[in-house]
Amino acid sequence: MNSKLWLAIAVVVIIAVIGAFLAFQQQPPAQTTTPKTATVPITQTTKPKGNIYVIYDIGGRGDLSFNDMAYLGASRAAKDFGLGLKEVQSKTQDDYVPNLRAAAKSGDAVIAVAVGFLMTDAVKQVSQEFPNVKFAIIDGYIPDRPNVMSVLFRENEGSALVGALAALTAYYYNCTKVGIVLGMEIPVLWKFEIGYAYGVRWAERFIKQKFGKDVKFDILYVYTGSFNDPAKGKQAAEVMLAQGVCVIYQAAGATGLGVFEAVAEAGKKAGRTMGPPFAIGVDADQDYIKPGFILASMMKRVDVGVYTAAKMAVEGSFKGGVLELGIKEGGISVSTLDDLSQFLEIGIRAGAVKESDAQNIINTVKEMRSKIPTWIWEAVDKFKQDIVSGAEKVPLPTTQDQVVQLRKELGLGTVG
Repeated sequence: MNSKLWLAIAVVVIIAVIGAFLAFQQQPPAQTTTPKTATVPITQTTKPKGNIYVIYDIGGRGDLSFNDMAYLGASRAAKDFGLGLKEVQSKTQDDYVPNLRAAAKSGDAVIAVAVGFLMTDAVKQVSQEFPNVKFAIIDGYIPDRPNVMSVLFRENEGSALVGALAALTAYYYNCTKVGIVLGMEIPVLWKFEIGYAYGVRWAERFIKQKFGKDVKFDILYVYTGSFNDPAKGKQAAEVMLAQGVCVIYQAAGATGLGVFEAVAEAGKKAGRTMGPPFAIGVDADQDYIKPGFILASMMKRVDVGVYTAAKMAVEGSFKGGVLELGIKEGGISVSTLDDLSQFLEIGIRAGAVKESDAQNIINTVKEMRSKIPTWIWEAVDKFKQDIVSGAEKVPLPTTQDQVVQLRKELGLGTVG
């Protein structure tokens, strides 16, 4: 199946899955309170008290990760707080300001949520024009506006965990090459890239300590320049696989769907029903997309960030500044079998996944994980606890000079 057709099918599935979202009980960050799960569809029987506006960047809905997670958080908040939900898609970057301005002018915006770093300048401009309208931006840094909440995540922490997982798994399968395929080169993605590399180097130290062996991993990275082109993701992954990479982390939105396809095709071509090679998912739990070939997913709970911003706007506790979520706050995690079961349950209730297929997926993922030695999962958990306690400090690059220096220190290499 070609990547475009596969993506089209995936979009249909996620739309169906979203319809049953309110049946899902999520885990909130430590400093917030998330209401109990609703058991009715997202329908309004009374006139909404106002609207949550969600303005997407050019990546848009249907990526099965970042943007779809933003929708999930907004749709849940709309239901829980009796609000309407207005979604606005940006076709080009020139749409950002007009779209934000239209939401602000509506007069019924409880909050306008801009999804993505690319909208930072537009939010700066429009929030100044409409100082009485509340804005939230995901991944954008606007710390000094009283009407703008910057929702940021410590993706470097979660990326470090899956970097360690990738390297330790590669070592177990006698492989010393891992990779990461990214979208556009923007500052937020430096956190994914550098965090992943740090986790790989941590794994080298762990292997030395546990087994007394000196192992050096090659870490290949590539920026595809796109968040919505699976063909580019597949091509990038195929180049890595041809060079001997056996685990690839994708941080590229819908472009990353092509990474999954390339990895699964390579595995099946080698006569395998599960990895290696492996891919690692991002933002949402993506383990079900190519079961057996997706080792785990770095879950960035954009839904929690959007929900929290809307909740604060409704309750009157909204304030400008930065809301940062990491492992400790429950905003970042590595997917578990419990996460997989929950996401599949949504699909079953929506009629998007047959119960028999869902059980097969669970069995495949469970079998794949069981083949990964327990000491690997325990090592990653130990790393997690050290990050939370502060014993391990994952680098957090914020400038081009810093990321260039860290690439040298961590020994990242571009795809040749």
